[in-house]
Amino acid sequence: MRVDDEIPSSNLATASINYEKAKRDFERTEALYQENSISVSQLDAARLGLKAAENQLDIARRQMENTKVKSPIAGTVNARSVNVGTMVAPGATVANVVDITTLKVKVNVTEREAFQLKPGDKVDVSTDVYPGVTFAGVIDNIGSKADEAHTYAVEILLRNSAEHALKAGMFARVSFVSIQPRATLAIPREALVGSSKNAEVFVVRSGVADRRSIVVGRQTAVALEVLQGLEEGDSVVTSGHSNLVDRSRVIVLSSVERQP
Repeated sequence: MRVDDEIPSSNLATASINYEKAKRDFERTEALYQENSISVSQLDAARLGLKAAENQLDIARRQMENTKVKSPIAGTVNARSVNVGTMVAPGATVANVVDITTLKVKVNVTEREAFQLKPGDKVDVSTDVYPGVTFAGVIDNIGSKADEAHTYAVEILLRNSAEHALKAGMFARVSFVSIQPRATLAIPREALVGSSKNAEVFVVRSGVADRRSIVVGRQTAVALEVLQGLEEGDSVVTSGHSNLVDRSRVIVLSSVERQP
């Protein structure tokens, strides 16, 4: 993209002329100095004049070069913010360019997983767009500071596939190869009340639903790992809890009775 270069072009031409003049003046002054016809101060003045003209020429060239707006990366223009004739100011965004030859997958993990992972570990990545297709990724960076949910950000680099091309902004599932499977307590995601940051569930005992706070660990699309707050065998409400309040009496329906 190029912006109006009429004035920068004129400034460059003027700077070039001044530089050539200063260069010739210095050469003549230097010759006169060799003949002892002028003082050393006059030679220094001509040398400084040449240097100043050279600096002005460099500035004019840079200003002329800045009339060409170049993308710092090779990629695809995803959005263009200006049209021909639009007035733009220095620092204005004129286009959004994306390079999807290498993609970055961002995911948050628990503190236990953060210490089990390290940069360079291999990762399996899958998407709903290509069922059954697994992409090979590698961990690039692990955050050093936890967020408000006490999880750590992990960045995974993934080479895009020509056969199964992915696009920026898609959702993906991540499987860490370096973390061995382990037995854990989990609940269906629909049992969660509120957010995973302040997680709560309703636990049914003797026909009464108690609202209980829990600590959530790893998460999948359908299940949540429970680190604290529940014990194996607890019955949690997975349907109808939007109308429940703490200590409500409930009747548990069988799966057959819940069907429409």
